[in-house]
Amino acid sequence: MKPKGFDYLRAASVEEAVDGLKEGGEEARIVAGGQSLGAMMNMRLVEPELLVDIAGIADLDYLRAENGALEVGAALTQAELLEWSGLAEQAPLLHLAMPHVGHFQTRNRGTVCGSIAHADPSSELPLSLAVLGGEVKLRSASGQRTLAASEFQLGMLSTARRPDEMVTAVRFPNPRPGQSFAFREVARRHGDFAIVAAAAVVSDGHVRLGIGGVADRPTVRDWEALEGSALDDALNEFAWDLGGHDDIHATARYRRELVRRIGRRAIEEARHA
Repeated sequence: MKPKGFDYLRAASVEEAVDGLKEGGEEARIVAGGQSLGAMMNMRLVEPELLVDIAGIADLDYLRAENGALEVGAALTQAELLEWSGLAEQAPLLHLAMPHVGHFQTRNRGTVCGSIAHADPSSELPLSLAVLGGEVKLRSASGQRTLAASEFQLGMLSTARRPDEMVTAVRFPNPRPGQSFAFREVARRHGDFAIVAAAAVVSDGHVRLGIGGVADRPTVRDWEALEGSALDDALNEFAWDLGGHDDIHATARYRRELVRRIGRRAIEEARHA
């Protein structure tokens, strides 16, 4: 299929982009890499009247570590993040998760912020942002604001972004001393969306585990000093709390079992990292 006809604005600045959003209202959409939006438009799942292209805005094509976080601009591609030499040191969880994000071809076009803004619950980047307690920076013609990851993603492909706002950057907190990380995922093929993904952060007996692919958004749980059967019980409770669902990829029962199994593997791997 082909998308419905639309107007196109290639913005040269953030100001031009947000002015375009203001003028287009609820019928306007931001596009950068277009790896998700393009497919949805082709299938007529979304039918925007105006596309505001931000891929050419130089001020949004950046990656910098400052104020205790790694900040990624909205025009930076996933491939650029994965290839950055400082990624393992500045954001070790992203270093582990990024190879699972799409394929070589899609990473060359897809942006980091675009994945966060799309808010697919099976996507690795929203999960990583949630587990790390990151932030999303938003801009409109009337001002800017910053939301915590837990405030930003509201549900399946649903966020707190207003129609006149665009995501300008996301911030992933730097690792603290003593923290270790692990990332596990089960998908039909490497690079596909996760059936279940697990991201773990461990420090001084504290365990934080995030799960993607089961609930309508990445879900995070914190525990203190759990070992053996107590950890198994906590993972089982977490698996049931997430709900789960049957679809063409897996049953709810299988997803619950994956939460228990790869959740434990991620935690153990982080403990021994």
